[in-house]
Amino acid sequence: MPRNIESWKINLISVWFGCFFTGLAISQIIPFLPLYVETLGVTGADALSLWSGLIFSVTFIVSAAVAPLWGSLADRKGRKLMLLRASFGMGAVILMQAFVTEAWQLLLLRALMGLTSGYIPNAMALVAAQVPRERSGWALSCVSTGQISGVILGPMLGGLLADWLGLRLVFIVTAALLLISFLVTLFLIKESGYKRVSKQNRIGGRYFARWIIQS
Repeated sequence: MPRNIESWKINLISVWFGCFFTGLAISQIIPFLPLYVETLGVTGADALSLWSGLIFSVTFIVSAAVAPLWGSLADRKGRKLMLLRASFGMGAVILMQAFVTEAWQLLLLRALMGLTSGYIPNAMALVAAQVPRERSGWALSCVSTGQISGVILGPMLGGLLADWLGLRLVFIVTAALLLISFLVTLFLIKESGYKRVSKQNRIGGRYFARWIIQS
């Protein structure tokens, strides 16, 4: 029994840092996004506002669109695999954002960043499945604090790093943090007792759409 308790505690700590780094990655470029877009050759207040808005929002639009897909895949393949996919994918895409030369390239990579999302929901699902039932509420609250802390500190840290290191190096630092999250997930998180959800028990997109229409 002590071994099981130690395992879920390690999982919880590891997931907390993963959610924290993910929150940082989501919010860190907010302070200097228009400045970075301007360095890519976008001039004029209207064009700058349009490109900045598109580049910022496309990540969340794509993320919302693909969330059911990643959730279904997690039911079949396990949550840890989804955590590895999200942390490595986001880290790689953010690293590439440091080397763009055109605004459309940044827009494309930000959309790809949304496509690789899904760390936080799968982290919470993994914690809910691994933590003892009597501690699940407390554990999920801890995971939420990791995400929220990252989102809150991200703009401040991103602004400071941009001032100290330059705009492009912020992306490299963020990618390094997500790489650490990937390694922590790979070597420390143990997903025990996972049961694959059968096709009959999964709620597909068609069922969900039909339920919305009927409601």
